[in-house]
Amino acid sequence: MTAGHNPEEIRFAPEPSGPLAESFSQAGVMLNRTIEEMSRRIVGQRDLQKKMLIALMADGHILLEGLPGLAKTTAIKTLSDVTRLNFHRIQFTPDLLPSDVVGTQIYDPRSSGFSIKLGPIFANLILADEINRAPAKVQSALLEAMQERQVTLAGDTLPLPQPFLVMATQNPIEQEGTYPLPEAQLDRFLFKIVIGYGTLEDEMEIMARAVTEEAHKLEPILSDKDIISLQSLVKKVHVAEKIRRYIANVVIATRDPVSAKIPDLKALIEVGASPRASISLEKAARAQAIMEGRSYVTPQDVKDVGMEVLRHRIIRSYEAEADNVATDDLVRRIFDHVEVP
Repeated sequence: MTAGHNPEEIRFAPEPSGPLAESFSQAGVMLNRTIEEMSRRIVGQRDLQKKMLIALMADGHILLEGLPGLAKTTAIKTLSDVTRLNFHRIQFTPDLLPSDVVGTQIYDPRSSGFSIKLGPIFANLILADEINRAPAKVQSALLEAMQERQVTLAGDTLPLPQPFLVMATQNPIEQEGTYPLPEAQLDRFLFKIVIGYGTLEDEMEIMARAVTEEAHKLEPILSDKDIISLQSLVKKVHVAEKIRRYIANVVIATRDPVSAKIPDLKALIEVGASPRASISLEKAARAQAIMEGRSYVTPQDVKDVGMEVLRHRIIRSYEAEADNVATDDLVRRIFDHVEVP
């Protein structure tokens, strides 16, 4: 955690730092304590734990890609346990209906009327498991919930609980029975996180815990009110004009690599990131600064969240796919070439 301003960062801090400095410091301590508590159950995947908390603070959603067995379900269930937020898991299958997600009307013969049965979407934390197996109508229903924080049911608009986070998992697209998510759906996710296998030590620790069958009961650290307060604190993080320009330059470089002096990327990018990417990148960088106990954003904060914000918002060209140029490589090259303030 950063304790005060170092010479390289002081130019990005507001002058004076203001009375909120202590609030940011306390928030950083509380968030790091939350990660330590989550680590009692989750082996490795430290970056995933951190990004989940950042998404909660930035009021965004997560698309999580990884092979089966990498603790994706355990991760969000653990987040529920340490935040006192209620949690629902929805298994997406080709025969899933929108009513299975948002709810439906049920006829009551005793009252000769209809009542509304709320679906599993009415929870603080939603695990949308294997989202890329879902039909289009379900995707549309989920899209409204993610974007508007509400659902329409029997003609009524019903607000969802706050805070509200969807963590959708998907298997790699090459696996049988999976389909690409629409671009409009992808753009609603703050982060796309790709997780892989852990180290040898992680694997041994997982085996040891499985044999002992010890269920780690976790201490709740954050309440819903704490998270809503953190979301308000995110809005108070200082973003210097030069940082905002840096973010804009990075996002614009995905659309016009030539103006960013990366002309060889022009043939590799079919569609660049939308303005929503700029908004998401700043919000995530603000939350990242709070994770470090700081009241201001630095270029490193932008870089720390940049890959997860941009990797699902860039559409590669046919040439890039043919040459096996990964989207992550494109994002890395953009960050390498855009001038850092």
